[in-house]
Amino acid sequence: MRALVVAHGEAGPIRFADVDEPVPSTGEALVEIRHIGLNFGELNYVHRWTAGAVHGHDAAGVVVRAASDGSGPPEGTRVALGMTPHAWAERVAVDPASLGSVPEGVDLADAAALGIAGVTAFRVLRKRSLLARNVLVTGASGGVGHFAVQLAALAGARVTALVGSPDRAVGLRGLGADEVLTDLAETGDRFDLVLDTVGGPLVARAWNSLAEGGTIHLVGYSSGQETTFPPGALFGFGEPRSIATYGDMTPTSGELADLLDLMAAGRLSAPVGLRGDWRDVDDAVQALFARKVHGKVVLDVA
Repeated sequence: MRALVVAHGEAGPIRFADVDEPVPSTGEALVEIRHIGLNFGELNYVHRWTAGAVHGHDAAGVVVRAASDGSGPPEGTRVALGMTPHAWAERVAVDPASLGSVPEGVDLADAAALGIAGVTAFRVLRKRSLLARNVLVTGASGGVGHFAVQLAALAGARVTALVGSPDRAVGLRGLGADEVLTDLAETGDRFDLVLDTVGGPLVARAWNSLAEGGTIHLVGYSSGQETTFPPGALFGFGEPRSIATYGDMTPTSGELADLLDLMAAGRLSAPVGLRGDWRDVDDAVQALFARKVHGKVVLDVA
């Protein structure tokens, strides 16, 4: 079968290859993949994965063989895969703990956009009550950012979206952002929670805008830059502020179910900024790297 595998070197970050058919264990379902969702991190930091391994973590498809131990969804169920290794192939053996059943009315391609981006935003934002709190989402035009703006607004937060340029602000107010900025200097607000996808110097600037008792959650570092705090910046009186890392790779079925229910109810939309055929994956990767995509890239598996 065909799959997208890790490619190191100038030809990378991924390439097509013929690979062996998956052989599910008794506790795995066999899923025929219909759509895959690309993420900036897994493509930009491809050196972290073994060359030649089937790549990717987010996808959606149909169960063609249920797990033989009786766990998980039955044959014929439409499913989303979240944070599932080796997902960018025509068929994948998957632990049901990483599957979410896609309700009627939800486009399977939209479900493929959830995965890492949707679950990451969901897990960070549920860590505290957000009702009437000030929330800052950096890199808000990306996949995680689009989901985070919507979910924070649904939770009752006052949401500020920070983007890199005015053209990347399109649509964010419609998703629930109360304010859209291109520079933190444009506001004097203090934030109770910052969901940061950018890293670099922006983290230090966000720290200066953090309210007492507030937390910055670091979920990405798309800038690729270092963060430096000036002397004394991390000292302060009042309720402690904190910086939290994120790397939760535990099973995602529960969060996928919640997110898919919100999508089915029309309360959450999938931020698909580029839809295409997986045979054109090289063009899609370049568009993602050039920051020409607002939201997620979803590709149809031919």
